Amino acid sequence: MDTFKLLQTLTEVPGPSGNEQAIANAVEEWWQPYATHFVRDRVGNLMAVKEGSGEAPRRSILLAAHMDEIALMVHQIVSHNDNGFLRVTNVGGVDIRHLYGQMVVVHGKNKNFTGVLGSLPKTMLPPEKRNKPFGYEDLVVDVGLPLSEVEAEISVGDFISFRQPLRKLQNGRVAGKALDNRASIAAVTICLDYLSQRTHSWDVVAVATVQEETRLLGAFTSAHSQQPDLAIAIDVTFGKGPGASDTGTFELDSGPSLDLGPNVHTGMYKALKKTAESLEMSISTGTHNRASGTDAFGVQVARSGIPTGLISIPLRYMHTMVESVALKDVERCGRLMGEFIANLDDEFLGKLAAGMMEKDGD
Repeated sequence: MDTFKLLQTLTEVPGPSGNEQAIANAVEEWWQPYATHFVRDRVGNLMAVKEGSGEAPRRSILLAAHMDEIALMVHQIVSHNDNGFLRVTNVGGVDIRHLYGQMVVVHGKNKNFTGVLGSLPKTMLPPEKRNKPFGYEDLVVDVGLPLSEVEAEISVGDFISFRQPLRKLQNGRVAGKALDNRASIAAVTICLDYLSQRTHSWDVVAVATVQEETRLLGAFTSAHSQQPDLAIAIDVTFGKGPGASDTGTFELDSGPSLDLGPNVHTGMYKALKKTAESLEMSISTGTHNRASGTDAFGVQVARSGIPTGLISIPLRYMHTMVESVALKDVERCGRLMGEFIANLDDEFLGKLAAGMMEKDGD
């Protein structure tokens, strides 16, 4: 599988949080060769079920990776000399410092419009604003149309996605938009491909979840409806770089990070770590002391509770249009999940309940 081509397709398709249909279609196309059947629920989650080889009724594991991305929304339509401009607000955790000069796509009533996020140049700003980040009140989206056409084609509430191709960097790194969290969707795809060449007795429910960036909606609803016995949430984590803290950041190309904290079952952490050791795969350990801010928070509490693990891919420049990951980390994440699932047996849940798996070193 060409990981760059996979990521290129996934990142360049728009999927603002709350408007994920286009990216769901793209993900389904990639997952089609591996799935026994698909389910799309009422909130937009895409679920691919890959049945295991065990006798029915089989145990199941859910893999949750969100497919939505940070974006903008039309807040107001304004005019200047009969030209139409769009004032915007954020959808999810957009870092406003990175918006000026970005190319965008406005998803209008009947078609899309390419636009640019612009503002006055520094020399035309009042002195008190010249050396500060632009605020939303300073920025406009300019699609190049007169006011009459803008009002006819675009409405307040329309989504705006960022227009940024995925680019290759040196040393197996890539940079682009929406790698949070399309990198994890890619890892799930690699996992499904891995399992197509291995026997696994458990069913696998791969879920491309919706609205993680805004409310974790897809995690709550998919885990509730599918009732899996286990779950793994896959997301990105902060990559090390100049100025970054040494705590809670991870080197790119150092392998996946396995999390420990309130949203993670200790037994799942230990079992995933043991799997990584069997693969001689380098991993790191991350921690969270409250909610993790990932789909693990929503999946874990569904119904009577689901033992959940959390795997993260190191990523630099999070929530910008130049997010960067190492392709090998994406591939390692997929292989780790595939090997873990291939080794699940009828005794795993009993071990999990009895002793949170073996103690470290046993």
